[in-house]
Amino acid sequence: MPGVELDWHADRSDLPELTTLDQLKAQQPIDLAAVRAYRLGRVREQMAAYSLDACILLDPVNIRYATGARNMQIFHSRNPARYLFVPQSGPVILYEFAGCAHLAEGLETIDEIRPAITASYAAAGDGIATVEAAWAREVGSLVREHCGARAAVGVERVNAGAALALRDEGFQLSDAQAPIERARAIKSAEELKCARASVAATEVAVARLRDAIRPGLSENGLWSVLHQAVIALGGDYVETRLLSSGPRTNPWFQETGERRLGENELVALDTDVVGCHGYYCDFSRTFHTGPAEPTPRQRELYQVAHEQVHHNMQILRPGVSFREYSELAWKIPERFVANRYYLSAHGCGMTGEYPYLYHSMDFDESGYDGIVEPGMTICVESYIGEDGGTEGVKLEQQLLITDTGNELISTFPFEAALLNSPV
Repeated sequence: MPGVELDWHADRSDLPELTTLDQLKAQQPIDLAAVRAYRLGRVREQMAAYSLDACILLDPVNIRYATGARNMQIFHSRNPARYLFVPQSGPVILYEFAGCAHLAEGLETIDEIRPAITASYAAAGDGIATVEAAWAREVGSLVREHCGARAAVGVERVNAGAALALRDEGFQLSDAQAPIERARAIKSAEELKCARASVAATEVAVARLRDAIRPGLSENGLWSVLHQAVIALGGDYVETRLLSSGPRTNPWFQETGERRLGENELVALDTDVVGCHGYYCDFSRTFHTGPAEPTPRQRELYQVAHEQVHHNMQILRPGVSFREYSELAWKIPERFVANRYYLSAHGCGMTGEYPYLYHSMDFDESGYDGIVEPGMTICVESYIGEDGGTEGVKLEQQLLITDTGNELISTFPFEAALLNSPV
């Protein structure tokens, strides 16, 4: 499978026998040129829908989506040191970070690579305004050449001074987030192969993590098992540090730390892996450290979370509106409301993305309407833990919306000892 290389001669005694291993070895080849062509076409299609003549993209995930060009993705998420010009028609031009032009050579989605101007204070110091003006002049000249003097231009992730300087060049500026998010929301068949490859590799990594759980191991040590396996299997990085144990599982969103796992505790994980081919794998599982059986309370939390996820999975089908989904979604018992996960479900592609589906109690304040469409990949979330409770459970599944319903993408097993009551 492209992007995943396994050393099957190495010691695999730490890996449980799971169907995910067979899935990993059985992946079909992926036509990455077709993936790139589809994605660039989606960007231009949505630019037309939003009446944009050109987009200037700085988000490294969006640059990768539009072209396939990858370069120090985390570094460039906070440094405006490379950017992409995408016109409605005409040449796609990548302005690449110093010394890195060779990384994108050969990509058929890019017509030209030029050196970038880094418009940041770290690079320019007190001369930042001069550099921002130079950046705007260069970008403005390119836009005028290919799109005209009064072009409608979408921009994103550029610092304020550079955006103001580009506006002063005479263009009609707007935020490029909407067309790019809409483009990314619908996946092609080849694109879905990338997503499945990422999930398959991540499931192997989670199997290693699960097998490594033992009292006395630190959260950091356990989390590193996941990260090592993800990288070895061709993934990029883990976007968050959402692994916690025992009392640190409640409330959620406590980052992995030095605490050591105790006996008979819960361990909760949200993968958040930017994996093979840059595609996001986002499912959550909660485990039990042993050696004794889970307590009735631990089982109750797990079973309630499992019920929430599976109820909401059944609702997701093409044609359902976001508001309708919210109204039909599982009703959270009052004792779990305070610590509820902030979303009921969300889109998933090369990262978490549009759409966000909110709980009914939050819809009027935070929600927005839309339609669930075939080709969307959506993650269904649950966190169950009482306010002031000793532990909590995080579960999540990743789905594909099909023409007739949905298909499960994440197939890592749930925990029988937590899901079933003792005989």
